[in-house]
Amino acid sequence: MANQGQSVLVVEDESSIASFVALYLKNAGYRIQAAGTGREALERVASEKPDLIVLDLMLPDIDGLEVCRRVRQSSDVPILMLTARDEDVDKIIGLEVGADDYLTKPFNPRELVARVKSILRRSVPERREVQTKQIKHGDLEIDVGRREVLVAGKEVQLAPKEFDLLWELLDHKGLVLTRDQLLERVWGYTFAGDTRTVDVHVRQLRRKLGEASPIVTVWGVGYKVAAARDAAVKA
Repeated sequence: MANQGQSVLVVEDESSIASFVALYLKNAGYRIQAAGTGREALERVASEKPDLIVLDLMLPDIDGLEVCRRVRQSSDVPILMLTARDEDVDKIIGLEVGADDYLTKPFNPRELVARVKSILRRSVPERREVQTKQIKHGDLEIDVGRREVLVAGKEVQLAPKEFDLLWELLDHKGLVLTRDQLLERVWGYTFAGDTRTVDVHVRQLRRKLGEASPIVTVWGVGYKVAAARDAAVKA
């Protein structure tokens, strides 16, 4: 199996949900660690160094968003956030603190496994062949090896999937990429996913990059990167 030996930390205080998530992931070949609180999760991340974290938003001590923030201070381990609330604000905040994707409860466990596979497939070192590549676009500079983004010489902190999405669009400058194409290229989805994930990340990139954001909406289709001189004109 491609995922042989990869470990997933399931952070969930509801034992029934934690059990069936663990069962499906074990059946898919992953090694499972479990934590029922935010503090236990942070301890396990430090000591066990899992390959991916399935993180519930609502925990009895430290909430999932704060756990995500603390993990991101020292690690870029992929994080799949689980939320019982469907408001976009929760998803936006979760993605902003560095989550790679989210699922809203109740969810199909097969979709959870598919998301985990997709995230891990995109996090393995196969893409590192482009590590020396850099792109300059107006005031925006992006270095894929260092995973750094500069605007007018100042570094801008991006969440992992924000960086990957920006790179994918810049690397296909001038081409229109549909939301489904971006889900496949950036998140590794091989099925019809929730395209709101792409829109949330684009909104975050525009907010963080300001006038340097080169992303233009092509209504009814997807997104593209404008020519550098027109980068500030966004739909």
